[in-house]
Amino acid sequence: MRARYFLIIFCSLPFTIYNSPFTAFAQTGGTVVLSELIKGVIPEEDPMSPLWEQVSAVEFPLSAQVHWEPRAFSVTVKAVKVRSLHNGDRLAILLEYKDPTKDNNDAAAIEFPAGDKKAHFAHGQPMLQVEGGPVNIWYWKEDRVTDMSAQGFGTLKAQGQQDVTGKGVWKDGVWRVVFSRKLIESDPEDVHLIPGEFKQIAFAVWDGADQESGSKKAISSWWYFRAEAPPDPSLYLYTLLAVSVAIVFEVALIRKIRRKPENG
Repeated sequence: MRARYFLIIFCSLPFTIYNSPFTAFAQTGGTVVLSELIKGVIPEEDPMSPLWEQVSAVEFPLSAQVHWEPRAFSVTVKAVKVRSLHNGDRLAILLEYKDPTKDNNDAAAIEFPAGDKKAHFAHGQPMLQVEGGPVNIWYWKEDRVTDMSAQGFGTLKAQGQQDVTGKGVWKDGVWRVVFSRKLIESDPEDVHLIPGEFKQIAFAVWDGADQESGSKKAISSWWYFRAEAPPDPSLYLYTLLAVSVAIVFEVALIRKIRRKPENG
């Protein structure tokens, strides 16, 4: 009987792991932007594509940057909704946020750690408990995206190799800005977004009409990003093998039970 219970648990293990609470939480949102895997072309230049409405959005709070001069003690944008899609090669991330006025100095950015060292979300600035690793920043303004790097205040620069594209559309008091890039680039200054792996991600927004620029902005802390990995065929093969073993065991057990009265 114990062996039977063991086989039942053994058979259900792959599904238990795949459907664990943490995995389900990551897939449905919370603190994780899940970039959903699709076939075909992704809407990397179209923030208004109907495809975006089929993707779950995750909303992150934004607050005024008050730690370093010049500070922003109040900001217009209080939250940003984030969606993402990828096709195994290229990635698109959509930011959506409320801004009552359209201004030429409106801007938005996405930030990732770009190396193995821990990085602070404030441009990778060295802190007491964070040594300060490099960060990769995708900065959008006036429908132009700049691929940037930093490792502390005063080090922000445009990269020599520009790999990120994007487009923004303002409608009815809402900005929708899409950023796009290959998941993995050859540039060593870029973040590598390997499907299945978790990366930290942060956001920043500037309201030009409210004179926000530079460090005067709305910011988030680090959250998490994960590009959905393609299905693993070994998971199904493992499950099929486990079920087959369980069936063989059950058949052998039934035959053994049926033989007992005959021998008795």
